[in-house]
Amino acid sequence: MSAITATPIRGLSDGQRDFQAAIRDFAERECGTAELRERLTEGYAELHNQEIYEKLAELGWLGVAIDERWGGAGGGMVDACIFLEETMRGLVPIAGYGVSLIVAGAYERFGTDAQKEEILGAICRGRVEAIAMSEPEAGSDVGSLSCRAVRSNGDYVLNGQKTWISAAHIADHILVVARSDDSGSKHDGLTMVSVPADADGIEIRGIQTLGGKEVNDVFLTDCRIPAERVLGAAGGGWMQLMAGLNVERLILAASALGIAQRAFDDVLAYIKERKQFGRPIGSFQVLRHRIADLATELESTRLLVYDVARKVDDDPDRMLPREASMAKLKATELAKRVALDGMQMMGGYGYASEYDMERHVRATLVMSIYGGTNEIQREIVSKTYGL
Repeated sequence: MSAITATPIRGLSDGQRDFQAAIRDFAERECGTAELRERLTEGYAELHNQEIYEKLAELGWLGVAIDERWGGAGGGMVDACIFLEETMRGLVPIAGYGVSLIVAGAYERFGTDAQKEEILGAICRGRVEAIAMSEPEAGSDVGSLSCRAVRSNGDYVLNGQKTWISAAHIADHILVVARSDDSGSKHDGLTMVSVPADADGIEIRGIQTLGGKEVNDVFLTDCRIPAERVLGAAGGGWMQLMAGLNVERLILAASALGIAQRAFDDVLAYIKERKQFGRPIGSFQVLRHRIADLATELESTRLLVYDVARKVDDDPDRMLPREASMAKLKATELAKRVALDGMQMMGGYGYASEYDMERHVRATLVMSIYGGTNEIQREIVSKTYGL
């Protein structure tokens, strides 16, 4: 792995710095060569390696932001962002973690003790959880979803299709957001139901993408689920979703920051070694200035992401629509820019599968789409200014 080029994060405790260093050591040891990464991802087709994931669970790191009562370490979003940034920078193949952390936040806020013990405890032990919101006709407009959850003899019967569901193919449960009542507005009558991935009436089909095995269609046909698997209040799903937006957007921002830093490190190492016209190409002004611009953007984005994380830790119930959307918008756009600029600076080698840069490009292109498109993030930010 290339040398770490980022300025140290300001305001970390000694324990957090040690945690950061330990993740870097783990990534270098377990995933530090192209040969290791190719083997762990089955030729870069699989984005999640369960063996690596369980090693991280044994270290106690998957539960870094989960309450100690459920097997976690009791940390906050700064700790989670450190873990996300460093594992993404280290190219650790644990694609199931980010969405599991989003699900964990929902259970910590709205779950019963029994539900927390089941779901949060499982995440800490290395199990993957997924959440299903998007549908073929309801993407950015989540309130328009039509998947149904109908009460029947003390159960809920689910029918409908979900799409673009991250990690559903490796998850133990899928937290399905479905419409249980049509009597109110489109934001009323939504209910979250925890559906075991092996339940009768559920079918999961992978969607082929540029990035590999990541997202899925989920089909629900007369899928009967006990009412005790409802998370929070029946009909309260919209407000429960809104309550988790700070955390969801921070998770995406910290992940994007990590891959942006890795792409920067990789291209910097390359242009220091690659020679043309008798000298390293990094000595040419056009590349020096491009590197200076990217480094400046990385540092300013890191300050933004961790500032929002600290705000969340200071007041977990405070809604931060402007700041959280800014962090997601800025970090994901930057990740895409660094990867594309990195490919350009590396020339043909940036396009070759021999190097990681072309995979960085594929990984970052989707970041401005999932978790709320960046057009939606811009709408949210602009509305906070009264527009």
